[in-house]
Parts: sequence; C-alpha cells; structure tokens
Amino acid sequence: MATVMQKIKDVEDEMARTQKNKATAHHLGLLKAKLAKLRRELLTPASKGAGGGAGEGFDVTKSGDSRVGLVGFPSVGKSTLLNKLTGTFSEVASYEFTTLTCIPGVITYRGAKIQLLDLPGIIEGAKDGKGRGRQVISTARTCNCILIVLDAIKPITHKRLIEKELEGFGIRLNKEPPNLTFRRKDKGGINFTSTVTNTLLDLETVKAICSEYRIHNADISLRYDATADDLIDVIEGSRVYIPCIYVVNKIDQITFEELEILDKLPHYCPVSAHLEWNLDGLLEMIWEYLDLTRIYTKPKGLNPDYEDPVILSSKRRSVEDFCDRIHKDMVKQFKYALVWGSSAKHKPQRVGKEHELEDEDVVQIIKKV
Repeated sequence: MATVMQKIKDVEDEMARTQKNKATAHHLGLLKAKLAKLRRELLTPASKGAGGGAGEGFDVTKSGDSRVGLVGFPSVGKSTLLNKLTGTFSEVASYEFTTLTCIPGVITYRGAKIQLLDLPGIIEGAKDGKGRGRQVISTARTCNCILIVLDAIKPITHKRLIEKELEGFGIRLNKEPPNLTFRRKDKGGINFTSTVTNTLLDLETVKAICSEYRIHNADISLRYDATADDLIDVIEGSRVYIPCIYVVNKIDQITFEELEILDKLPHYCPVSAHLEWNLDGLLEMIWEYLDLTRIYTKPKGLNPDYEDPVILSSKRRSVEDFCDRIHKDMVKQFKYALVWGSSAKHKPQRVGKEHELEDEDVVQIIKKV
C-alpha cells in the first residue's frame, strides 16, 4: 500500500513540476493515465486489508425510490439535517466525528420515498483510504444524488477539497458522461477521428494514454473538444456521474453580504438545519436533481390512485419500465395500456409498452385474456 501511495505522490509531484503547454500535453496525458491506474490499484487491492476492500460501503440496504447521501467534513451539521428532514435520530454533538457509521432515514416527498444517508465525516486523503474514507465514498457511489454539506463559517475552499476526494474515487459531480466513442479492435493501430476542432487532445497524446493501458488497436471518435481526463474516464469505465447539491449550512451565523457572495455558487442551497431555515427549498431542489417521474395507476372501473404513485427514473419511464416496477411478470400478460396525461395525444390514448410516460400520467394496464 505504501509503495502505491509513494508512486501516486511521485506522479502528482511530476505533474505539478510540468508546465502545461502543447509540447507537454502528451506527457501530461501519460502521467494522468498512470495516476488513474495507480488510484484504481490503491482502491481495489488484491486482498482485503484492515480498512476493507474497495467497493465495500457501509452495510445499508437500499430502500425506497431513490437514495441521497450527505457528504462533508466532520461537524458541518449532516446529522442535524438528517434529524430535521427525516425524524431519524443521528447523534449530534459539538465535537468532530460524532457519526461513526452510516445512519439511514427516509423522506416521503410528493409520494416518493427517498432514502437519506448520514455518512461519517470524511477527511483529506479519504480517496487514498485514510480514516473511513473508502467506505464513505464507496457508499456515496451508490447514491442517486449527493448533498455536499458545507459550513457557512468555514472556508469555501472546503468545497474543492471534498470534490477532489470524490473525484479521486471515480465520482463525477454534475457532469454528463464524455460524448466520445472508444472501441478496442484486433488490428489497425490507433484510429483517432473527430467531428470538431480539438484544442486539448491530439493523436500523440491519445497514443500515449492508450499505450499506458497497453491498448495498441482502437477506434476513438470525438464529438466535442474532449480532454485527456475524459478519454481516461472512458477507458477506465468505472466512473459514476451523480447530480450534486452544495448545501451551505449555518447561514444564521453569517451576514447578508456573505450570503449574497455564496449565492453566486452554482448548484447551491443555503440552509440552517438547526433553525430549520429553507429546508422546504432544499427538498424542492433534491426533487429537481433526482428527476423522478410519478405515474398514477388506474384499476379498471375505478378512479386513479393519487395517493401512492409508481416512481420511475426519468431515464427509464416507458410503459414497460412501469410494468416492471409493479411486478416482474406483468409484461408477459401485457396487451396494451390506456394513458391519460401530458404524454397522451388524446384522453385516453391506447399505447404499447415502448410508449414514454411523463410526470403525473395516469396508466391503466389491459392484460391478455
């Protein structure tokens, strides 16, 4: 472990010494690829040590329609936030490291059950296995949204430090997967094409990165001005892309002028967990970032059930996905569906299982006789 840590430090030091210009782009690309491989090696050790293997988060069963994780340094108010939002008790104290394990709670909001996890405070070096960082960030990877909780009276640089820890573990915040195609092949060398002008990647850099991964034959196609980091992320293939809200807590302890400065941060939500300021605004923002779709069921001859919607991800909201959510065997009995709502051209519309549903549609499933 120490050897890998030393190698990581050596590569980071060399990157810091290297001037960034066109002449050094391929060398920096090579160093970034080496760093990504070393981090993977550090976080997926061959045998489990005292700190537990990579990918081992806290043993909390995933429940509800979505999962949200509270991440931050110790004593920023994560436990108070969990207590106020869910009514779940998580010990609160003025000293650091009050929470030593993962405490789950459930928010019921707009008919959806959202699991909220209070994760222990992380420390610098968490991505390298310090403290319980590996477990904290492994659990964060399983979340559908991350709340980075910041203390309004602490330096705003804490935001960047936490981002660095999460990024080091392959978590990409508020980003879309790189819009590039990478396909290995048996022969033909490295074929690099692009539909746009590249200012950040050239063939020499691409070859240097591929060489570090012992890839000598591949087709790589860019559809935007991608970076070396983007290509490495695609080759690694283990990155997760998670929406993130920066929850700035304890705003009751700062001035209005300081609050206005914080207001310029993107993806930001000011709260006071202790005084319960703007918790409704935070819930509204969580709902927006989770991007869930509520579908109401209508049994034949009865009114729609508006009390207990079926919750779907906005990325998987076809009638077939709706059927699967109710029962795994329902698709086998499916004949057609009647849909009322914004996705229907007329009320009701008869549709097949590939029909894409919209939020608050009403669906009646007609089964085969």
